[in-house]
Amino acid sequence: MRLNALLLATALVAASASAAPALAAPKGKAGPVWQTAEKLRAEQLALLERLVNIDSGTGDRTSGQKAQELVAGQLRAIGMQVMLVPAEDPAYPDNLVATLKGRGKGRILLIAHTDTVFEPGTVAKRPFGTDATRAYGPGVADEKGGVVEGIMAIKLLKTLKIDDFASITFLVETSEERGSPGTRALITQLVGTADVEFNLEPGDSPDVMTVWRKGSNSFDISVKGRPAHAGVAPQLGRNAALELVHQIGLADSLPKTGDGVTANLTLMKAGSRYNIIPEDASATFNVRIRDKAQGDEVDAIFRRNATTTIIPDTVVSVKREISFPPLPENTQTQALAALAERIYGDAGLKITRGGNGGASESALAYEGGVAALDGLGPVGGGFHSEQEFLELASLTPRLYLLASLMIETGKAPPARRR
Repeated sequence: MRLNALLLATALVAASASAAPALAAPKGKAGPVWQTAEKLRAEQLALLERLVNIDSGTGDRTSGQKAQELVAGQLRAIGMQVMLVPAEDPAYPDNLVATLKGRGKGRILLIAHTDTVFEPGTVAKRPFGTDATRAYGPGVADEKGGVVEGIMAIKLLKTLKIDDFASITFLVETSEERGSPGTRALITQLVGTADVEFNLEPGDSPDVMTVWRKGSNSFDISVKGRPAHAGVAPQLGRNAALELVHQIGLADSLPKTGDGVTANLTLMKAGSRYNIIPEDASATFNVRIRDKAQGDEVDAIFRRNATTTIIPDTVVSVKREISFPPLPENTQTQALAALAERIYGDAGLKITRGGNGGASESALAYEGGVAALDGLGPVGGGFHSEQEFLELASLTPRLYLLASLMIETGKAPPARRR
């Protein structure tokens, strides 16, 4: 079945007069959503262990495909139509699009990713594990915990026979950690058929949902010099590495931390042999921005710096790559956040609103006019490091929240922004 046909099928709402009435939206810990979430906890943890124990670093096509196949099998088992869609860049594993149609109004899009920042062999060194309060392992929170939560939320709705939505589409992609180069057109297509997007990136501690995100840009600074024998005639060379150090120094005035623009040196390379004056040198800055104009401003700074060299006859060039745009604070997201606060409050819990420098697909949903709420996966921390963890106490509350949001927006979807 082609993807377009699958999307068309999910847009058709079942119209059977004999269909059972939808279950009323449950409230709080005494309701069926919370109670079912608790019953699913052991299964949720077991599946999380299985998924974390598959290496799936971005670009690891073979292992990443295994992770996708595991997710696909789980979604098929709960009655979803599942397609593995070839990535737009063949370096990445297939993306997964799973759909379920109902008889209500809201077209719900869930987005998560199975790719991680960790190299092949990481699982063998530090597999999934738990202690009294936390789970550990590569990608446990970013974002395999969210992938599993999405599966369980759909299973929860199926268990309770809740189908008061037009469709649920679950995109599990495989290149998010590099800016989704294998998924951009697919995301645009899916956003075009949705009323609301829920992103399963991890929540921040102690219990925060994400209502704004920075955009991500990379700037590659390249220097071309002149090689020479480092012992016989070093004076004939033009040291690209020294000029690169100068360029890095010029950029040092840009902020490195904070809620505004940040620019951090993340990659650097120079030279080819220890006895040759370096002909080539390069560095990459990861730049995070709150609005698009800030990216243009940083671009102008790097290009202005490139015209000021201290090593004669060297040439500096700048290349900019835009990964994700920002998700700005906006009324659509704030309305969803208020709904989430009310749902949490029904269970006697408190969730807060926040934002961070981590980019995500929610920015693409927002740009497509769709209401988006992010950071709905389990709470975690230590992302992109060996200390990454997931808070076990957040599993049931976050599953309850996601499932309840799906119930509410299935019945009464937000209007698309024009």
